[in-house]
Amino acid sequence: MIATLTFHLHLPGCASLKEKRGSIKPLISRLHREFNVSVAEVGLNDKWSESLIACAMIGNDAAFLQAALETVRRWVEAHWRDGDVWDSKITILE
Repeated sequence: MIATLTFHLHLPGCASLKEKRGSIKPLISRLHREFNVSVAEVGLNDKWSESLIACAMIGNDAAFLQAALETVRRWVEAHWRDGDVWDSKITILE
C-alpha cells in the first residue's frame, strides 16, 4: 500500500521564490528526519506565496499508514509557523 499526505500551504510573507525555498526547505527536511517519510514540493512551484507539499509512505497496514500520516498532519498544523495550512489530504492506494 502507498499512502500520501498533501498540504496546500500559504506563505504570505514571501516576496520571491528564494524566500519561499527558505521557508519550505527546513519543513521538508524536518518531516523527513522526524517522521521518516519521503517529502517533496509537488506543485505551485512558480508561485511565491503558495506551495503543494507531499509526504509518502509505503507499508502493508492501511490503519498504520493512516495513523502515521495523521501524526504528521497534526505536527505540521501545530508547529509550522512560516505560513498557513490551507488544506491537507491523506490518500491510501491499495
